[in-house]
Amino acid sequence: MSAVTTETLRIAVIVGSTRDGRMAPTVAAWIADLAARRPDSTVDVVDLVETPLPTVYPGFGQPEEPAAAELLAAVSPRLAAADAFVIVTPEYNHSFPAALKNAIDLHGTEWHAKPIGFVSYGGLSGGLRAVEALRVVLAELHAVTIRETVSFHGVWDKFDADGKAVDPASDAAARTMLDQLAWFAHALRDAKAVRPYAA
Repeated sequence: MSAVTTETLRIAVIVGSTRDGRMAPTVAAWIADLAARRPDSTVDVVDLVETPLPTVYPGFGQPEEPAAAELLAAVSPRLAAADAFVIVTPEYNHSFPAALKNAIDLHGTEWHAKPIGFVSYGGLSGGLRAVEALRVVLAELHAVTIRETVSFHGVWDKFDADGKAVDPASDAAARTMLDQLAWFAHALRDAKAVRPYAA
């Protein structure tokens, strides 16, 4: 019996910046729109401003943050339901935002054996150092990161008033990354249907 499924992929786009004046919503809306146009995918945008997470970790001898369970309940099931992720991140001090690290660390099995693509942005580096730092962290959580990334160098003039990427090459790069993300998402989901992943 074949384990191959044709069920629609669920892609969670995680908006990793929570700073005032952030470009993240524009960049995230752009990649989410491209992903939603795919016939094999549905998209859930998880914005860490709209769904803030607790900053005190359960256990470790610390008291639980008030309403921590409620905050996690607004995000954790959405990450668990996702077949794949796209993380949208800026670069802060050669790395990625604290709110994004917190969201990653508060979850475990939600990342296991799932593919993750990246859209980064910033100044001269285009956020690529943030992506390299994320790869190490996510490998520890048994995630599979996609080689191809999309990065915006000098992001502030890379989108028009309608939120579309000014350079058509950006859309092409995003489609390549999404194609690879979908391939891994289908392959890993099918594999887990035959043999549960052992972390």
